[in-house]
Amino acid sequence: MALLAEHTVKARPAHGLVELYDADAYVDDSVAAEASREQVVAGNGYHLYLHSLQPDIKVDITIRIWDQPQAPPKHSEGSIPVAIESTTACLVINQLAAGPAGTMNLPRPGRYEGHAWWTGRNATRAYYDRSLTEYTEPESLKGAWQNNPTPERYCLDLHLPPGVLPDDEDSA
Repeated sequence: MALLAEHTVKARPAHGLVELYDADAYVDDSVAAEASREQVVAGNGYHLYLHSLQPDIKVDITIRIWDQPQAPPKHSEGSIPVAIESTTACLVINQLAAGPAGTMNLPRPGRYEGHAWWTGRNATRAYYDRSLTEYTEPESLKGAWQNNPTPERYCLDLHLPPGVLPDDEDSA
C-alpha cells in the first residue's frame, strides 16, 4: 500500500466547523453542515464538513491519498466513510471566519473515497473550557490555545476506487 500524496494544515474551526471542497465546486450545504454535528464529518459528495466541539483552538487536518483503501487506525476515537468529487484535482481546506487555511493538489481529478477519522476532540474541548476559566487576559488565553497538550486531529485517508479512469482515458 503506497502513500501517493499527503498534506497537513492547521485550521481554526470557527462555529465548530472546517470545510473541504473542490477548488471549482464550492457549494455551501447547510444540511451537511448540520449533519456533521451528529456524525463529526458529513458531506454531499462535493463538500465535506468537519465538526469540532470548540471554535477557537486550531485543529490539524491531514489528507492522505493512497493507492488502495486503508483501515482506520485502532487509536482513532471514531471514523466514518467519506467521498469527495474533485474536478480540478485541488481541494480547499476552509476556515469559515478566516478563509482558506490551505489547498492540496490531488494526483488527478476524480471521485475519491475512503474514511475520515479523528483523535483529541473531547480532550481539546475539555482543555478549551478549562482555559476559559483559568486565563482572563486575551494574550494568556491565546498562548494557552496555541499550546494545547492534546491536539485535535482529523485525517482523511482517501483513494480512487478501482476502475475509475481519469477523464482523458475514459474515451479511448
